[in-house]
Amino acid sequence: MVDILPENTPLWQSMEDAALEVLSSYGYSEIRLPIIESTELFARSIGEVTDIVEKEMYTFADRNDESMTLRPEGTAGCVRAVVQHNLAVTPQRLWYMGPMFRYERPQKGRQRQFHQLGVEAFGVATPDQDAELIALCRQLWCRLGVDDALQLEINTIGSAADRARYREALVDYLSLRRDQLDEDSQRRLETNPLRILDSKNPDTQSVLDEAPLLQDYVDADAQADFDQLLDYLGALNIPYAVNPRLVRGLDYYNKTVFEWTTGHLGAQSTVCGGGRYDTLVETFGGKATPAAGFAIGLERLTLLMQALDITVSTPADLYVITAGETAFRHSLPRLDALRRQYPELDIIQHLGGGSFKSQFKRADKSGAAWALVYGDAEVAAQQVTLKPLRADAEQRTIADEELDAFVAGYLAEAQGA
Repeated sequence: MVDILPENTPLWQSMEDAALEVLSSYGYSEIRLPIIESTELFARSIGEVTDIVEKEMYTFADRNDESMTLRPEGTAGCVRAVVQHNLAVTPQRLWYMGPMFRYERPQKGRQRQFHQLGVEAFGVATPDQDAELIALCRQLWCRLGVDDALQLEINTIGSAADRARYREALVDYLSLRRDQLDEDSQRRLETNPLRILDSKNPDTQSVLDEAPLLQDYVDADAQADFDQLLDYLGALNIPYAVNPRLVRGLDYYNKTVFEWTTGHLGAQSTVCGGGRYDTLVETFGGKATPAAGFAIGLERLTLLMQALDITVSTPADLYVITAGETAFRHSLPRLDALRRQYPELDIIQHLGGGSFKSQFKRADKSGAAWALVYGDAEVAAQQVTLKPLRADAEQRTIADEELDAFVAGYLAEAQGA
């Protein structure tokens, strides 16, 4: 669990702002969900024999001796809210953002507290919904400048009945080769054999080369939906690779599953994953409601932006320097009025006193474009001195009442640039 320091928060804020703009443009509304929920909620939705439930959840008994869990993912809580508040009476587009918690071995791109942007859509069973979710991702990648660094992998895992038939065939095949599997895959053979397809162990992958393929067990309806989705992606000009071994690590997925991956982050290559979960609302006691969604790992997305040298800085516009108590008091109402009139203006006022020289050093270090200087002469004459700290311009002194016009011109020029 790590801190996000001020030097990194501008990158996070730019990512969050871009996500909000893209989501709003598609008509998605924000929902804010609890961080702590009943343990049963996650066990029932994610699956009792998944790694998350068995090994990774932060679970504790509260004072009523009820088992509670820090949320390891967001879809379960979102579906619970949709059922509880009867939100799925019409097609519903929702999103949320915040911390998730899993007890994993910390490494770059994988933390025990991590942040996700989750997007969930309810009420549409057809593949046009899947296409919209993937297109939304692509819009965000383009907005952030990472589109060329991400690849879409996609698959259909059919229905629960399809997977049951496939699971039986896969277990039969792998049981004969059990001693060739890595230890983790041997354990999964008894509990969650489809996750073996996700194994990163090269020896296990070589065993899977001749294994049965899930696509051969998918029914005609699921395959037709998948083919329709691929046609939509072609119309959107979104490149993709069909990965017949792609499965998701959570039990609730069915039909379409997808991941956006990158080669810039080493082992933690998946930046976004999602798919369809048409039975989950009913599992939670709601009416049968088709649904689909995805989650973006925000730490990994910021790491990718940094790997691509995408930087964001937010230097102040004005740094205010004052000579003594009288000048400081003189500046207060003027700066207060500027902040009210121009909320987009970033003003840093020097606090704690000090010489002009030390204040100018702080002003330069702040990255501000201009210094506003109130000395004894300026106060007496009801003026302010404007000193450029970055721009190729001349220092000048203007009357206090001209400051508003200066700021308006400065902002217009900055927005034009």
